[in-house]
Amino acid sequence: MNRNYELMFIVRPDMVEEDLNKLISTLESSVTSAGGTVKSEVWGKRRLAYRVGKFNDGIFVLMLIEATGAVVHEVERRLRVTEPVIKFLTVRTDEELKRLDKIKKLRDAKKKVSAQPAAAAAAAPVTPATPETAPEAPASAPV
Repeated sequence: MNRNYELMFIVRPDMVEEDLNKLISTLESSVTSAGGTVKSEVWGKRRLAYRVGKFNDGIFVLMLIEATGAVVHEVERRLRVTEPVIKFLTVRTDEELKRLDKIKKLRDAKKKVSAQPAAAAAAAPVTPATPETAPEAPASAPV
């Protein structure tokens, strides 16, 4: 069963662009050879929130993967043994999309329910107040 994942990894800031492209293509080929699809974006060099190892900066790469869990596990294993990779994090996003769809359906249902009483009140005829049923105005005090 294919699922959607976001894989973010950070490589050393002094890594040559050729080597980075080679690493990304290797990871992409391992996913596609196993029957998955992948899109990758290089975000470039950015400052890290905290010092990792001896690095304050890193080159960020985002990969959007649609594959099975075993394929993602293999990609993570490769990242773990690749020396220039400082950190990586994988997040499964299909569960989040399902949750957001469920919330949207609930909100739409609530809108329909709240719109029905307003429509029923608008459809009910309004009877004008007759002098017999109108409340008496309070008498004003003499000045």
